[in-house]
Amino acid sequence: MVELKIIFLGTSAATPTKSRGLSSIAIIRDGELLIFDAGEGTQHAIAVAKLGLNRETKIFITHMHGDHCVGLLGIIQSMSMAGRVKPLDVYGPEPLGGFLRESAKYLRFGVNFPLRVHQVHEGVIHETRDYKILVAQGEHSTPNFSYVLEEKKRRGVFNPAKALKYGVPTGELWSRLQSGESVKVKNRSVKPSQVLGAERSGRKIGISGDTRPTPKLEKFFSKCTLLIFDSTYSERHQYLAKERLHSTAKEAAKIAKSSRSNLLILTHFSSRYSEVNSLEAEARQIHPNTIAAYDMMRLIVPYPDQGEAKFLDISGEQANR
Repeated sequence: MVELKIIFLGTSAATPTKSRGLSSIAIIRDGELLIFDAGEGTQHAIAVAKLGLNRETKIFITHMHGDHCVGLLGIIQSMSMAGRVKPLDVYGPEPLGGFLRESAKYLRFGVNFPLRVHQVHEGVIHETRDYKILVAQGEHSTPNFSYVLEEKKRRGVFNPAKALKYGVPTGELWSRLQSGESVKVKNRSVKPSQVLGAERSGRKIGISGDTRPTPKLEKFFSKCTLLIFDSTYSERHQYLAKERLHSTAKEAAKIAKSSRSNLLILTHFSSRYSEVNSLEAEARQIHPNTIAAYDMMRLIVPYPDQGEAKFLDISGEQANR
């Protein structure tokens, strides 16, 4: 079983507050760090969260607004000062490469490790043996790209009774079958499909960036295990959400419900709200399984067939909610 942990590094929109930094979400999957957006000060949040600067890391930027990308400069400089040697892959809209090149030129900072910048497009932009990252364009005042981390299907559950039925002795041969390898028993081949159940779904994590809700995103986020969505405004400020091309908490809940996503997490709150319990309450009227994020909120996301997300406190222990 591969652990997948999410840490909210910053949950404020446009400007930070006393308790909320600018937008950034960290996903740690099997030791790899995937960062989505990097508002100003993200390198400090990384230090607070003790994520480290020398691990396998990829950074994905949703759009070129300062509260989502300016923190990249600090992260890159901090990594260089920490002696990073591993490559860093950064994904984002077309202007991202020029922004980084010109910033490095005028700020006169060097990069001591391979920095690879990738222009994103709709579709699959990164794929490994175990998961892929997909992109769809949202609706915002500048091109915004929403992301989905989707794990590939897992092998079915091993059935010991069937293995014994086919004459497979316990031990190494069972392990090989569970790994997807055929084995030979008394000159007869036994295939994994004969002793394993149906394939099981992996996890699907959706991250909206800044956007209005759209039919395209409803389809894109279909059946997310966990959906993180722009919730800049309350319902009474819906006119601002429409004018500035953001979403309200209630609109985020409608997307979660219509996309049949399981857990909805609200983030990117306007600094006009001193508390966001009311936004959470508005969303729960539509989608009861909703949580309003806060900075340094941590959770472990289990596989769809293994229960609900577990929220952790700063020490890593399960938190009471």
